[in-house]
Amino acid sequence: MSSNWSIYVIALVVLNLVGCLWLIWWTGKRRADDPKPDDTSHYWDGDITEYNQPMPRWWINLFYLTIAFAVGYLIYYPGLGAFQGTSKSTSQREHASETARVQRAREAYYKIYDQQSVEQLSSNSVALEQGRAVFLGTCAACHGSSAKGSKGFPDLSDGIWHWGGSADEILASVQQGRIAAMPPWEAAVGGPEGVQALVAYVRTLGSGAPVGVDASITAAQTQYQTLCIACHGPEGKGNVALGAPDLTDNYWLYGDSDAAIAESIAKGRNGAMPAHLELLGETRSKLAAAYVYSLRNAGNTAAAGTAP
Repeated sequence: MSSNWSIYVIALVVLNLVGCLWLIWWTGKRRADDPKPDDTSHYWDGDITEYNQPMPRWWINLFYLTIAFAVGYLIYYPGLGAFQGTSKSTSQREHASETARVQRAREAYYKIYDQQSVEQLSSNSVALEQGRAVFLGTCAACHGSSAKGSKGFPDLSDGIWHWGGSADEILASVQQGRIAAMPPWEAAVGGPEGVQALVAYVRTLGSGAPVGVDASITAAQTQYQTLCIACHGPEGKGNVALGAPDLTDNYWLYGDSDAAIAESIAKGRNGAMPAHLELLGETRSKLAAAYVYSLRNAGNTAAAGTAP
């Protein structure tokens, strides 16, 4: 706050306090020319008279006490412009203090889970309920309440993991976050026609069909081996260390249409999951990871049950 604004606020506060004092004093005293309390000429039903009595002294003194309290409050707490008050209290300090108090209570509540691993927590029904609550409060905004994800946000219930599905890998994803980046390749592959040819070649990776004699797809195979193999591998199986997706499993984070795949190749993709260790703390992030890990196991079980 600038000094001019501070002076303005202080003057406004002092003016209000002085105005209140004057108003109480002016309205609380009787003057020589005031009519007598019973001389109002206001009568009802013959025997009911309206009096004009002054306010009781205890009532007036109570008003003075409230003003004195306001002065003391403004001396102790900030309220006079840039003056911080003798308590040096600020909203930031109050927020930090309350946050620390809640954090201590939370740590005490979750202490029973401190020494347990993600695998152990994933088999504890009570811990999983706690993990689900953390997930719904923190992760559901992107991955959905059912963890099914959406375009650009992975499905956590299907057993497919771009960054690895082990307990440690999931915990690392939750606590440290993930940054995935695919550069745009349209210019490098020869424009829109080259992009479409590369889409056709990528389709052969998933279908297992031979490349054939189509010259454009043969050229796209060469471009794949030059530009894409470092991340996605020679067979398109991906690389969990880089978060590079498997191109053979028919799971497409940004859509499985030719247009969506072409857009990924031409314009690139950038995905980021923020780190949650600082936000959630060690134990709560571990509980969230355990819940996601339990979904991973369910996804793998479902996939095994439906395999031909």
